[in-house]
Amino acid sequence: MPNIRNSDLIDGVLLIDLDVHPDDRGRLLETFRQSWLVGRPSMVQGTRSDSKRGTVRALHFHRHQADYWYCPVGRLYVGLHDMRRSSPTRGATESFELTDDRAVYIPPGVAHGFQALTDATLTYLVDRTYDPDDEHGVAWDDPDIGVPWPLKDALLSDRDRSNPRRRDIPEAELPD
Repeated sequence: MPNIRNSDLIDGVLLIDLDVHPDDRGRLLETFRQSWLVGRPSMVQGTRSDSKRGTVRALHFHRHQADYWYCPVGRLYVGLHDMRRSSPTRGATESFELTDDRAVYIPPGVAHGFQALTDATLTYLVDRTYDPDDEHGVAWDDPDIGVPWPLKDALLSDRDRSNPRRRDIPEAELPD
């Protein structure tokens, strides 16, 4: 059983330290089991994202969708920010490195993104099928959020480059 713990900073985020079983041939690890996410909806869709070193995919949030992230190849620097109006940890920011021995569960309303520290692959599961109406963004480099991205030269999509700052998002448009 992996070590599953609640984030100390953002309510509802789970950090899952996976059990790695090495031997002379290599290693084996289980990357996901629905029973690890007690009381949370079942994951229904899986996606893979490959990123070049320096790529930033951030910050995105959903009102209804939860994500489960696993990085089987490379290293990612993850940034999270609690956008939820009713959350006890509203406004909290957390960041950490994600590699192949950890996964993270991100509840709806928590903005999330990453910077590839190396060429990297992210696989992620979601608890709802893709809905473009539930895709929202906030500026990846918003100083009020303060994710300390480690690499200075960021490769960004036009969408991520044009996301608004947190203070420019009307309160009524924030997730509950």
